[in-house]
Amino acid sequence: MSANRTAAPMVIVGAGHAGVQVASSLRERGFADPIVLIDAQARTPYQRPPLSKEYLNGAAPDPAPLRHRQFYDSNNIQLRPVQATRIDPHARIVGLDSGEQLEYRYLVLATGAGNRVLDVPGADAPRVRYLRTLDDARALRENLATATDIVVIGAGFIGLEAAAAARKSGCRVRVVDTADRVMARAVSPATSSRMMRVHSREGVIFHLGRSVRELLGTGPLKVRLDDGTTLPADLVIVGVGVTPATQLAQDAGLTIENGVSVNEFLQTSDPDIFAIGDCASFPDPRATTRTRLESVQNAVDQGKFVAGHILGDRAAYHALPWFWTHQYSTKLQIAGHLSRSDESLQLGEPEAFSILHFQAGSLVAVESFNRPGDHVAARRILAGAEAPTSAQARADGFSLKLYAQSMIAGGRPETQYQSAGSAPRIDADGVQAR
Repeated sequence: MSANRTAAPMVIVGAGHAGVQVASSLRERGFADPIVLIDAQARTPYQRPPLSKEYLNGAAPDPAPLRHRQFYDSNNIQLRPVQATRIDPHARIVGLDSGEQLEYRYLVLATGAGNRVLDVPGADAPRVRYLRTLDDARALRENLATATDIVVIGAGFIGLEAAAAARKSGCRVRVVDTADRVMARAVSPATSSRMMRVHSREGVIFHLGRSVRELLGTGPLKVRLDDGTTLPADLVIVGVGVTPATQLAQDAGLTIENGVSVNEFLQTSDPDIFAIGDCASFPDPRATTRTRLESVQNAVDQGKFVAGHILGDRAAYHALPWFWTHQYSTKLQIAGHLSRSDESLQLGEPEAFSILHFQAGSLVAVESFNRPGDHVAARRILAGAEAPTSAQARADGFSLKLYAQSMIAGGRPETQYQSAGSAPRIDADGVQAR
């Protein structure tokens, strides 16, 4: 790292969860130099997760700010509503759309990602909506109040959360996805089946393994699929993924690989420029390939890490990934990397259970349905050094919570649950095994 450059400020591009966390953590740990936080949005940075959940169906007010405005003022953090237009790594300058050139000591790119746009004829119709910002969510909430037929294109987290909000608003909902199961990129086949049943019970109709060919009309729309099926739609909600915001980094000559490429310290190919959050791909020791994660946990953990690294911490980044989604009365929480799983085991009750995933006999991920205690325990276990084996998990009375407690107590985990009684086993369809 370059040393002794105290005249220029710390500059952070992007005031989402990741960028705000860097600034907050630096100040909390005693960083005294100027901090400039750049974001093109004029409003104070706010919480994003509620936008696709309670906010959409009118059950929640505007999301809370990440930090109140007074926090930035009292901590000498300049929050500037401008757009960064270029980076000159050699001159150590960020160009702004105001014409100003801002010198930096260290630079953090927390530029996030943008919605992938539906590329079919008619996709620019007025009643086609995306969901990323508070303005997007406000427009969607107004539309849901008057719509009858909704077509959601994309069965990922955002698409299904929007579908749930639309059903709660009384709309008829159809979901289209090219994959043959819902949330296919993020969850196991058993979890996909479970979430699809949850939505089907609520009246959502699925068209899986199908692609959209065109949108017809400008008011009430018709969505034509590749098999010729035509779906009526007062409103189309598009959730077909995101694209990492890398143009600024690419134009500056930084390495791009499924996002802005960073090393184990979250440094880009220029060691004084960091990239974090949705825009960054990093070498995750728990994964088989470079990883780019779109989650609040990842953004916050990486923000804390970069602040620590700038202040002298030298450990590599290795935070455990975890995710969650709330749809109807079902809360799904995931800890760890499912991509490594070659064996699974499901434990619990028919409506509240966890699916444990193993690789070569060792626990690597847990999906929990309405079992928040299991999720907390799984995060503690997977972040530790001694995860249970599949043989241990199949023993009578095994409990993730008891195992985690034994880790804290320093005991032998395999001896903690032999007398606890047999936990009920349920199969992949959620039916208790006999």
